[in-house]
Amino acid sequence: MRPWIFGITGASGSRIALRMLEYLCGAGYPLRLVASDTGRAVFRQETGFALETFLTTLGGESLVLEDNRDLFSPIASGSFPAAGMFIVPCSMSTAGRLAAGMGDTLLLRAADVCIKESRRLVLSPRETPLSAIHLRNLLALREAGCVICPPMPAFYNRFDSPDQLIDNLAGRILAAGGVENSLYRPWEGQSWHT
Repeated sequence: MRPWIFGITGASGSRIALRMLEYLCGAGYPLRLVASDTGRAVFRQETGFALETFLTTLGGESLVLEDNRDLFSPIASGSFPAAGMFIVPCSMSTAGRLAAGMGDTLLLRAADVCIKESRRLVLSPRETPLSAIHLRNLLALREAGCVICPPMPAFYNRFDSPDQLIDNLAGRILAAGGVENSLYRPWEGQSWHT
């Protein structure tokens, strides 16, 4: 099984990232995780614990935490056999820098490699409302082959708890990357005449 790269940046949405990481590790996917400094800070603020503390609960040798300053990491190279990359949440700063072709951190370089190698790159932008600048950057990334998957819930699932909502969002983003999962219930159709 080829490894996935997972990026966390400084936008709100750490609980979605947490749930996706739990699922991927539980399903046995090898992971390379890289987080920006602000991504780490937001993760701590939204979840109540440090990213490293959370990762120890996942355990296993299939999860590697990368240093965002290490541009000599294997994931900085097109020869690294990644299945693709998720950036969840994806800040507008990260989207803008990526759309401009910047690769001065490991997270940006790994994402840029996915684009140039035509590998699946799923961005989950977390901002509202979106400015014209945000929209232009996201369009440029879509035109470059990225999958833009904002965390928008499918309310037809009629969530009974916040955890169900988080599972729905995490599952839909995973599915956008081609990872089959049971975290969300796809639309199965309904007769509107009943």
